[in-house]
Amino acid sequence: MKKVITYGTFDLFHKGHYNILKRAKEYGDYLIVGVTGENYDIGRGKLNVHDSLATRIENVQKTGFVDEIIVEEYLGQKIGDILKYGVDTFVIGDDWKGKFDHLSRYCNMVYLERTKGISSTQIREETFNQYNIGIVCDFPNDNQIIKESQFVNGFEVTNVYCEDNKVLDKFLEKYEVENTCENYSDLVENSDIVYVRCEISKRFSYIKKALIAGKHVIYDPPATFKEQELQELMDLAKQKKVILMNNIKMVHIHVFNQLLWMTQGGLIGDILSFNCAISKNDVTRSNLFYDLSVYTLVPMLKIMGLDYENFDCIVKKDGENIEFASMNFAYPNSRAIITVGNKMRVDNQLEIVGTEGTIRMKNDWWRSRNFEIHTPDSTDVQVFNTNFDGNGFKYLLRELSNLLADNRIDSRRIQEDELLEIIKILEQVRNSSD
Repeated sequence: MKKVITYGTFDLFHKGHYNILKRAKEYGDYLIVGVTGENYDIGRGKLNVHDSLATRIENVQKTGFVDEIIVEEYLGQKIGDILKYGVDTFVIGDDWKGKFDHLSRYCNMVYLERTKGISSTQIREETFNQYNIGIVCDFPNDNQIIKESQFVNGFEVTNVYCEDNKVLDKFLEKYEVENTCENYSDLVENSDIVYVRCEISKRFSYIKKALIAGKHVIYDPPATFKEQELQELMDLAKQKKVILMNNIKMVHIHVFNQLLWMTQGGLIGDILSFNCAISKNDVTRSNLFYDLSVYTLVPMLKIMGLDYENFDCIVKKDGENIEFASMNFAYPNSRAIITVGNKMRVDNQLEIVGTEGTIRMKNDWWRSRNFEIHTPDSTDVQVFNTNFDGNGFKYLLRELSNLLADNRIDSRRIQEDELLEIIKILEQVRNSSD
């Protein structure tokens, strides 16, 4: 019996998929089809997949050509599958021509001409809504939203507004944007989604104006230093039935959710201590300290909770700008220490100590691909990892896409009480003296 194997996502199943499977079956007696798993798609940056894994498997099975379906779960799985199933021929569309020639050492390699005039990408463009993103910024960089929006179907950064024309000129030297707006009102009017990337003092008014106009908003947190103002924005978003999404990208990354599962599920026992440090030296941005602090406080509040009993901090300021702070939180049976350096260097790291294990993440832990678990009764180190590239904006946009498709306005990745607690903590730090 001759076995044939092919792989694909098979999203938005169409005639081209049908033809590939029909012709693949003609090369043997037994056809195996590998359908890409959802975590694998997300990890390799394929974020515009619409149909669920179950739906895609069902559509492949309905053709009647397939004898066995497997799930492709990781990069490099194909060689193992060929050997495991005793495959004679590997078949794939000719848009991959040359990419899988190395598999010819294990089986026959066949590239099939694809059906012309049809593709899943074309169907997506014709079927789903397209959203224009406008970015208002005080900095001559886009935080990679222009590049990463290209990986998520339905989004394009088309508008930009900068109060400072010199900043705008530098921005346009780096990026191609269809429309430069003379004022913020024009940007809001011409955009479906507004990304607010500016100094903290301006964020509240920019966000509020966009929400009043009924636009979805992404913003660099914190939106404000006042709890009542943040509550006003959240209430306004609900009233207007629009999405208000903070740009904390790590909560949309798979490895971060693994981390929460390990800690919240008690898999390292009772938490004894939480230590987190972050630093960055960027003289072009004032008040960068607060942006960095949000990245440390989100995992702390999610893992340790909001019921700390005491809080104190040591702060080093340069005028109004904070160069360094150590924040200490006393919980009923544990402690948390947050260290943030702006200009002053600290080693980036995250360490969570439990009664049954310790989790460690190093370097740029807020966009890490992995974390380690060390257990007291073993010298072995467990490593949990996932594929991840870019700075994570594509994963945030994927979440936004899901919300829009499901007509929801709250992703619940970060709870309102957590956001309000962050503002409360930052206000206390802000009012501290040297």
